[in-house]
Amino acid sequence: MSVDNVAELFSVKGMRVAVTGGAGVLCGDMCRHLGAAGASVAVLDLAADKATEVADVVTAAGGKAIGLACNVLDKENVTAACGQVLEAFGGIDALINGAGGNHPSATTRPDQSFFDLPGDAFDKVFSLNFNGTLIPAQVFGKVMADAGTGNILNVSSMNAFRPLTNIPAYSAAKAAVSNFTQWLAVHMAHNYSKDIRVNAIAPGFLLTNQNRFLLTDEKTGERTPRGQSIIDHTPMGRYGTGEDLLGTVQWLLSPASAFVTGVVVPLDGGFLAFGGV
Repeated sequence: MSVDNVAELFSVKGMRVAVTGGAGVLCGDMCRHLGAAGASVAVLDLAADKATEVADVVTAAGGKAIGLACNVLDKENVTAACGQVLEAFGGIDALINGAGGNHPSATTRPDQSFFDLPGDAFDKVFSLNFNGTLIPAQVFGKVMADAGTGNILNVSSMNAFRPLTNIPAYSAAKAAVSNFTQWLAVHMAHNYSKDIRVNAIAPGFLLTNQNRFLLTDEKTGERTPRGQSIIDHTPMGRYGTGEDLLGTVQWLLSPASAFVTGVVVPLDGGFLAFGGV
């Protein structure tokens, strides 16, 4: 196979991709990467101004992108955003479900035991991560079902494989996302089209704004005990970066993964494979 054929196999050029949570650190990297690779990118985020900022970076670099406000927990709002994407791009080829996150109110800590976790806080974190994946998959997935082709890429987490201490709502929600990914892959293939694929990535430990001061000391920059434990259990000996996700994302969106559906791909530096001894 020639170099040109390999490049074409992994190409996303001309693909129309919607990314929820697109103004976040990791999904922002995905948007910029896909735009540079020739995809038309719809950056969907609760913060419209930040979505526009990411889209502007893509277009300034010569790509095609739009930034749109989108509340992934409001089906009418997601439907409206989907309509704007279709109007701008003429169709949709892929959806990346990147919206999600944790919250301190749903996290156990010395001053907040598991027994005292507020139910509504647990619900909010679970809903953001699971319903925030379900609703866009319903709305954009319906467009794909009608067209007979499409690609949904969910963002799960290493927590789905190995629940982490202190974050029960987030861990449970990401486990649900992984299970839903497998269910939806089968459902779409059986009921709508063999050409609709559904997969997920499960990032390991990436140093982001969300967890930076759980993993590093805010004053010294040194690793916290939690951060050191993670590194000790990661054979590659480092945290991941947003760039570490991009190759796998492009593979799962491209023709190179045409026979791949219903999988959850760990991106964790070997954390899942290591038993600790």
